[in-house]
Amino acid sequence: MALAGKRIFVTGGAGFIGTTLARRLVEQNTIVALDNLHRDALRGTELADHPNFELHEGDVLDADLVRELAAGATHVVHCAAIAGVDTVLESPVRTMRVNLIGTYNVLEAAHATRDTLERLIEFSTSEVFGQYAFNVHEGQVTTTGSVGEARWTYAVSKLAGEHMAHAYHDELGLPAVSVRPFNVFGPGQIGGGAIRAFIEAALEGRDLVVRGDGSQIRAWCYVDDMVAGVLLALEHPAAVGQSFNIGNKRSTVTIYDLAQRIKRLTGAPSALVFEPHRSVDVELRIPNVDKARELLGFEAKVDLDEGLARTIAWYRSRQPAPA
Repeated sequence: MALAGKRIFVTGGAGFIGTTLARRLVEQNTIVALDNLHRDALRGTELADHPNFELHEGDVLDADLVRELAAGATHVVHCAAIAGVDTVLESPVRTMRVNLIGTYNVLEAAHATRDTLERLIEFSTSEVFGQYAFNVHEGQVTTTGSVGEARWTYAVSKLAGEHMAHAYHDELGLPAVSVRPFNVFGPGQIGGGAIRAFIEAALEGRDLVVRGDGSQIRAWCYVDDMVAGVLLALEHPAAVGQSFNIGNKRSTVTIYDLAQRIKRLTGAPSALVFEPHRSVDVELRIPNVDKARELLGFEAKVDLDEGLARTIAWYRSRQPAPA
């Protein structure tokens, strides 16, 4: 049954996934969003002016503010984090602080409002599976990469947050669920990401820059499918205390193939240009989503070309009109 009449606190509520989720919930619920607007997917959208949507500009590192906004919430969705390879490489200290301390603040705030709280969703990441992740399931051993390699500060911080969420469930009874997104894309995406970079370059007539030789393999998940998985985790009683992979293994391609598809779908004459990696990269990442399918009824519905076509149309609609 769809959520209705609830008070839902969303950290990172002006971000890509947060706003997409809020649109699905805002008609029948009150959405309280916290965001520092570093990556603002909300500006200029109809959601920003919806009477059921409250935006509070602030930081998850502000424990008092997080506790104040979470008070009385029936559901908490913790999306806020430092993410994106370039950002993590530039700011590993802030990555650790926001992802560790911010998650702690949210868990403490959720515990403080436990009398009203029905569910908490904590966003982890597929990065916890390391460089080589083929058909990985939730119980598989996670890896965190080499100490000193800045990219893995993100994976370590998110894995620690997932452990914290499970600890709050096991010891304090918090109705927590962790989700591990696998390469989410779609309309409204801001920040980094190969799909955004390729589409923007193609629409602007620039070359598409492929890092490495393009043989890296990813399974891409359209944002509506990701949100559908989160909604199931918010509603289904079997979700509590569990971690779930959310992804679409049918949409598995090499980065080279991804660039070629975007060239074809945009009709761009752009060339593919190969440049060295700026850091260690993930060579293989494909999820096993059997647990989410069996316990929650999750099934990704949007395959890669359809999702790319929708995403390209969105970016194209935002291009300035010809002079």
